[in-house]
Amino acid sequence: MTRPTPLTPAPLTLGPLALGIVGFGKIARDQHVPAIAATGLFRLAAVVSPHGATPEETGLGDLPVFRSQTEMLAALPGLDAVAICTPPAVRHALTVEALRAGKHVLIEKPPAATLTELRLLLDAAEGAKRTLFAAWHSRFNAAVEETRRRLAGATVRHAAITWKEDVRRWHPGQDWIFAAGGFGVFDPGINALSILTEILPAPVVVRDAELRVPANRDTPIAATLRMEGVAGSAVGTVTAAFDFLQEGEQTWTIAFETNSGRLDLTHGGTRLSVDGVPVLAEPDAEYQGIYRRFHHLIADSAGDVDARPLQLVADACLVGRWRTTDAFHW
Repeated sequence: MTRPTPLTPAPLTLGPLALGIVGFGKIARDQHVPAIAATGLFRLAAVVSPHGATPEETGLGDLPVFRSQTEMLAALPGLDAVAICTPPAVRHALTVEALRAGKHVLIEKPPAATLTELRLLLDAAEGAKRTLFAAWHSRFNAAVEETRRRLAGATVRHAAITWKEDVRRWHPGQDWIFAAGGFGVFDPGINALSILTEILPAPVVVRDAELRVPANRDTPIAATLRMEGVAGSAVGTVTAAFDFLQEGEQTWTIAFETNSGRLDLTHGGTRLSVDGVPVLAEPDAEYQGIYRRFHHLIADSAGDVDARPLQLVADACLVGRWRTTDAFHW
């Protein structure tokens, strides 16, 4: 379900493209707004805050703030694009509405709540002849690309994902993440899977999983996965450990044991060591990367939607064992 497909060219405005952000929560404030300003390829024209944030609360001066995307699209017909930064459960309807209004759409990860929704979004984008970009932001680090290059001709005997963080620190009070359709620990964990599917020299299949769900919640707070490369490929086994209750040091690493040595991709994909020797460490600029990619896709009248990370999460839910664990409270 990967379609970097050419579309019928759409007229673009001169200068930076006018963009509206739909869903003005933590990720939009911390990542999208600074990246838009840093790249200069888009002009932030408005935000949608369903909870009614005032212009003063957004910190964006007199920038228009709307309660719904419908209101924004009606008031600002000249918008070129929108960035959907809402929880996953409501992204499908918003994306379809924006595409039908003739807007190019960037969707935060994960791009949809289900694989069927994602398939329908691809059809909607093709029908509207507009760019649809599923922004797997963790892929846009130089260390990720360097790791992919080094693995291209290697035999990966084993890879181990360790993705553990403190939900109270990174998603404080965000109950949606533990509601049905919120992905739970797979919300950050899918970042690791997006890196894995980008850099491994062959696909993997989920063979086993255990998902631990708090007694008072709907989605996993921790999960383990066991994956294997397809038969006859250059990939052996892959394990993953995801945890939302990590206190102290936060851990986002993928370790690769290959026929030529060990590679450690750490700090969420921003640092690479080979056989214990650091070879690449750069500041996190992944959101600038996704906006450059989005602009490039629009200019080329193309789209980019990769379903593989979402497929692995869905497969884990299908083959995994579900366990009830202690109730979670903020």
